[in-house]
Amino acid sequence: MKITVLDRNTITNGDISLAELETLGEVSFYDLLSGEEIVKVAKDADAILCNKANIDSFVVNNCLNLKYVGLFATGYNNIDLEACSVRNIVVANAPGYSTNSVAQNVFSFILELSGKLSQYNASVHDGDWIKSKQFSYFPFPIQEIYGKTLGIYGFGTIGKAVAKIADAFGMKVIISTRTKPKDSPYLVVDKEQLFAESDFLTLHCPLTPETRELVNKDTLSLMKPTAYLINTSRGGVINESELAAALNGGKIAGAGLDVLTLEPMKEGNPLLTAKNCLITPHIAWASFEARKRLITLVADNFRAFISGKSKNVVN
Repeated sequence: MKITVLDRNTITNGDISLAELETLGEVSFYDLLSGEEIVKVAKDADAILCNKANIDSFVVNNCLNLKYVGLFATGYNNIDLEACSVRNIVVANAPGYSTNSVAQNVFSFILELSGKLSQYNASVHDGDWIKSKQFSYFPFPIQEIYGKTLGIYGFGTIGKAVAKIADAFGMKVIISTRTKPKDSPYLVVDKEQLFAESDFLTLHCPLTPETRELVNKDTLSLMKPTAYLINTSRGGVINESELAAALNGGKIAGAGLDVLTLEPMKEGNPLLTAKNCLITPHIAWASFEARKRLITLVADNFRAFISGKSKNVVN
């Protein structure tokens, strides 16, 4: 089979081997391409493997041999599932590979927002400790997370992993989720209660019509002024201008964001200058270990498709 691999530079900078993908068939590798460029390189392909490439109806309807789209990602909002289904093209995602990496990133944000380590490190390197007359100084308020309430919106694999870490820190966990879990050890609340009671609120939901701009001026108005928002899911679940206004107006204490509505970040994004807003460039998933697992998972998905036993199909 002819396989076109797109977005190669989003999954490896040379540190991860793609040799396993080369065993799947006649494979061609490309970096980021436009829609017209994708059609040019994949017009004869039986399969496309991609990360964030936009596989829209134009691509689908102009790649006439296409039978399979495999994602180097859990989310699939960049794929026109309807167009694929009309042509009986199987679309498979990659769930679970980055669970530990993303959960770790959530607590990197939580610990930085509560402990201000980067601010103190910068202060020391600026010479403030050398100038200090006392052994300890604390201009940046820090707090314990023990006993604080962690609200988790979306309780899939990553949400559960985050809750487990929160347990170890002695946090109180509450959750809000579309499907109420059986025998949950945590209090299940509605969206409004989650926003109102959380000291830290972390989002772990897909981007759907129901979750788009879930975080907006109305839901933000429910939050404590001392609360922090964490988002490692999809940028579109937040109205960015309204979050920036809430941060600048002291409506909430801070935010940690690994994802934005438009990526890469566009000039003029109001969050770039918002108060106490930590932003990382969509790297929560991208630990070395997670990316190695990802290559194997994507290869396994394709082998399952070839064998007639497709798995992780999303359409």
